[in-house]
Amino acid sequence: MDSQIFILIAMFGLMYFLLIRPQQKRAKDHKKVLSELKKGDEVVTNGGVVGKIASVDESFVSLEVASGVVLKVQKQGINNKMPKGTV
Repeated sequence: MDSQIFILIAMFGLMYFLLIRPQQKRAKDHKKVLSELKKGDEVVTNGGVVGKIASVDESFVSLEVASGVVLKVQKQGINNKMPKGTV
């Protein structure tokens, strides 16, 4: 009986450190990236669209993907910040 409880606790601990903890860290990092977005940053969306930020709102971002072409996307749709000069 004691060994079954120990195995159950060990499995939960393993699941926590292999699955739950890394996901929480990624979510925290993504939230930090979204909060630091500013005009002129180059980003890629979850759909793979690369563009330069034209303006930042509370929940939306205007992306300039080509000369004169501006898309409005939700901040949560931003996947990653790219290095300067990518676009």
